[in-house]
Amino acid sequence: MFGRETRMLLTHYLEQGTTKSALARQLGVSRDTIHRWIRAGDLDRDVDELRYGPRPPVATKLDAYTAIIETRLAAYPELSAVRLLDEIRAAGYTGGYSQLKALVRRLRPTPVPEPVVRFETPAGHQAQVDFAQFRFPWGIRHALLVVLGYSRLLWCRFYPRQDMATLYDGLEDAFRFFGGVPQEVLFDQMKTVITRDLRLEGGALIHNVEFLRFAHHWGFTPRACRPYRAQTKGKVERPVRYLRSNFVYGRTFLHDADLDAQRQQWLDRVANVRLHATTGVRPRDRFEREERFLLQPLAKRRYTSLVLDRSTATPSLRRLSRPMVAVERRPLAAYARLAGGPS
Repeated sequence: MFGRETRMLLTHYLEQGTTKSALARQLGVSRDTIHRWIRAGDLDRDVDELRYGPRPPVATKLDAYTAIIETRLAAYPELSAVRLLDEIRAAGYTGGYSQLKALVRRLRPTPVPEPVVRFETPAGHQAQVDFAQFRFPWGIRHALLVVLGYSRLLWCRFYPRQDMATLYDGLEDAFRFFGGVPQEVLFDQMKTVITRDLRLEGGALIHNVEFLRFAHHWGFTPRACRPYRAQTKGKVERPVRYLRSNFVYGRTFLHDADLDAQRQQWLDRVANVRLHATTGVRPRDRFEREERFLLQPLAKRRYTSLVLDRSTATPSLRRLSRPMVAVERRPLAAYARLAGGPS
């Protein structure tokens, strides 16, 4: 059995002057079969089906009101089909709702996405901070990320808890990693930093007094992004996704010490030496060239809290875990010789 496409090709060759005998040999059929297709009109029917286009649209009761719907949607793109149904019924429409809903879906203008404004800051001016939660076979760990706004140099570490002791420990380690302190640090609405945010009500931020003492000790000003405006903290939001996809996803970690060791290697060999998608420069290079010398000096000592006993507070994973010691491996025969056994 030959399909429609083969019969149409046969018609084409016949019109080009190819003999029926040659076509019969090429297709492996008898000349009578080709004659039968011709007598039955199969070849002409296939060509006619090809020439016919789609059926013209059927007129509906809604056609006379399409212009009204287009005009209203152009002026007010969010108008619902229910609202438009009331309006065109007032103008004389007697049709149903389903076809109107389908038409509105086709005609409604696609809203232009609001461009995300990236707030760039001068070198040494700002760092951004955020937490991210991860689940490992041995438990949940919280990654604290700190990224310098200008160079995009990233520091991060995993902790067993997300509390004030973790924030203090992490920020102090991040400052030592950077070799200095930025002028301000931008946070999300963390309770350890901001107790209340009354800016949307015409008020001000109410800071955690204990954290203000910590910030004063290190010499930076704490800032908080507005609720539902996470794009103002986008320089650290993207590294959170980057940490998930490029570091955690697809890797195997044995325990906290292994996680911390791989984290340090990833920061040094991958995250801070890649070409950054926004700046087009390696974060480490931009930091060393333009930002390091603009950071404020480090405090001479760690912060001593008035309300938090940091000696018993949650330590970072590198102090929780047993140290990893490199051991030289030798053949068993070597140990046998040392023990005085057979060589």
